[in-house]
Amino acid sequence: MIETRLHALLRGVPVAMLAVDGQARIIGANEAAEALLGAVPGGRPFVTVLRHPEVNAALEAVLSGQERARLNVALGAADRRMFCEVTVTALAAPGLTGAAVAIEDRSRDEEIEQMRRDFVANVSHELRTPLTALMGFIETLRGPARNDPAARDRFLDIMEREAGRMNRLVADLLSLSRVEQDERRRPAQGLDLAALLRGVAATLAPAAAAAQVRLEMQGADGQVMVPGDADQLVQVFHNLIENAVKYGAAGGVATVTLERLAHEPVLRGPAWSVCVADQGEGIDPQHLPRLTERFYRVDTHRSREQGGTGLGLAIVKHIVNRHRGRLRIESERGQGSRFTVILPEQVGRI
Repeated sequence: MIETRLHALLRGVPVAMLAVDGQARIIGANEAAEALLGAVPGGRPFVTVLRHPEVNAALEAVLSGQERARLNVALGAADRRMFCEVTVTALAAPGLTGAAVAIEDRSRDEEIEQMRRDFVANVSHELRTPLTALMGFIETLRGPARNDPAARDRFLDIMEREAGRMNRLVADLLSLSRVEQDERRRPAQGLDLAALLRGVAATLAPAAAAAQVRLEMQGADGQVMVPGDADQLVQVFHNLIENAVKYGAAGGVATVTLERLAHEPVLRGPAWSVCVADQGEGIDPQHLPRLTERFYRVDTHRSREQGGTGLGLAIVKHIVNRHRGRLRIESERGQGSRFTVILPEQVGRI
């Protein structure tokens, strides 16, 4: 009767849980525990099921009289390492002595915390460099360069550039925060995608001319309606086209192609594709999966020289996700790069 009740109780627990008797032998395990640890036959010593010295020491302490033990441990699973919170609780009932061992997977929490730590470290690093430069120039201007007009003008130009870099970083951080807050809310208004692309191209035409890159538009005539947030999509295509101009080869062409897809399998319906292609040096394939990570740069020095913050493609990814679209990146060394945004077509009322 006690064993029946115990098994019924274990089945109702949502986390992995095992029950052991006073001799640390398994007397019960739920489905979550077997999914985590494999088959757990009754009567087997606990130490042969979970070979972790800290967990076994905690179990021994509870079986020796301690009421409860809680610890955080790293457990090796078949294909990954998990960070788990293990709670060992004494069992005391008529005819039953032993302990219950609950194992809760906290890997996601650990990943989020690691992302937070990495994010803070990256932001600190990105701000420290220009701040250090500014402090050094201020000290120089107050000392050796106090009466040197040429040095003062040169230093002030550099200080302005570094201050602008910090300002862009803060602006991108705020933009990323706003986009992440709105990501679950799909835009409800419709907009003319073709007109938006023509406007972005016109804005970037002077920069393209200065970089000696010819900017071409294909298929952006007429009206193309999609559901979207105009300000955010301007940010997406301004970023992609500006990158094509910055990293494309001088004397080359940056092409923006708007094309209708009768049926996009992932979006399960008609869609519009915007491909921004350049003729630059291209990107090695191993970098492509990480390009949309925050602060990830293929060429850190060149990116900073061009004024990049390392957040542009992360912002693009989140905006495209909010619009229930897709972002595809293709590139090969020496073959240029192609960034394609696919957005669902506006059909009827949104």
